Amino acid sequence: MNILESVRIALRSLISNKMRSGLTMLGIMIGVMSVISLLSIGHGTQTAITNQINSIGSNLLYIRPGATQQGSVRTAEGSAATLTMGDATALAGLPGTVAIAPEVDSFGQLAYLGNNAVGRIVGATPDYQDALNGDVADGNFISSANVAETSAVVVLGSQIAQNLYGTAEPVGLSVRINGQTFRVIGVMQARGGTGFLNTDTQLFVPITTAISRLSRAGQSQGSNTVSVINVKMTDSSVQDQVVQDISRILDQRHRVTQDDFAIQSQQDILNTANQVTSVLTIFLGGLAAISLIVGGIGIMNIMLVSVTEQTREIGIRMALGARRRDILTQFLTEATIPSLSGGLIGIMLGALIAHLISGIQVGTTTLSTVVEPSSVLLAVLFSAGVCLFFGSYPTNRGASMRPIDALHYE
Repeated sequence: MNILESVRIALRSLISNKMRSGLTMLGIMIGVMSVISLLSIGHGTQTAITNQINSIGSNLLYIRPGATQQGSVRTAEGSAATLTMGDATALAGLPGTVAIAPEVDSFGQLAYLGNNAVGRIVGATPDYQDALNGDVADGNFISSANVAETSAVVVLGSQIAQNLYGTAEPVGLSVRINGQTFRVIGVMQARGGTGFLNTDTQLFVPITTAISRLSRAGQSQGSNTVSVINVKMTDSSVQDQVVQDISRILDQRHRVTQDDFAIQSQQDILNTANQVTSVLTIFLGGLAAISLIVGGIGIMNIMLVSVTEQTREIGIRMALGARRRDILTQFLTEATIPSLSGGLIGIMLGALIAHLISGIQVGTTTLSTVVEPSSVLLAVLFSAGVCLFFGSYPTNRGASMRPIDALHYE
């Protein structure tokens, strides 16, 4: 019996049991749809984070404080107060660097005429804008005079400006940050991002103002401590030499033989982010695969019923000369057709769902989805594997019957 005849017999059986065939397709369809849509969220998140990091530039170094040691317990990096404004001043003009920008981080509650927002406060210097490639859409960024005078001025991220002022022009208006009044001098260009990397939910104040009024920065070696020192290099090719020079200068200033700080490159952060998002994508794919397995169990149940119903027919066909492989082909075809149809519909629905949820705002994060060909291929191959695995048992059961037993079956 050729394959066309197997398809004709399988279609006849499926059409005669429309409800059963539809439920079989539904299980595979939901599984493939889940795989496509959830993997698209994982890939989209990874792409968004990668683009956000790359938009800052590949020639950036981050110097962070080291870790504190309490007895035998070592805390996380960044918990020690080992970096100061004096360190940033000492690194200024270092060969191979373009800008040295210290910063102090904290979080604040903003309020304007009944509108409220929460944002990450960055105490910055004028060099911060150049170091992290930040563009001002309206107004001005922090100036040297603002830093010297400890001015109560703020530059808002685009999303915070939108939440507080709507369509009004924020520049020149006031805003209360943690109960203190500041004057808005600028609004940053919208750049997007996710979570902590979303620059649109940040606000920038002079670093001296942040230290004295908005953060709990301490002192070390007679100078105010900072959260991070951003170093923009002329080119990523000089990174090794710049790192060596930074380590030498800071070790001498801190009078230590082992670094009490950590230096991260933009590529280090990108690699870490990719590892995290890859694990997230695998986790989401694993969750979606469960529904495919459930659909496969449904196929096995339906095929067992089909084999049982056609036992006498199997016996008659084998008595008339049908070979074991003919029976196998028939029932595998009967399992494959609804699986393939459900898979194709699932791919289309999964892509549609990914398109619909892309751009949805969840808190301060905008969902971004990317349907990659690898995701579609994975879903198709996995669904085909599930179909063959769960369909093989009932198929073999039907093909292994002896004609005499099948003919006597009631």
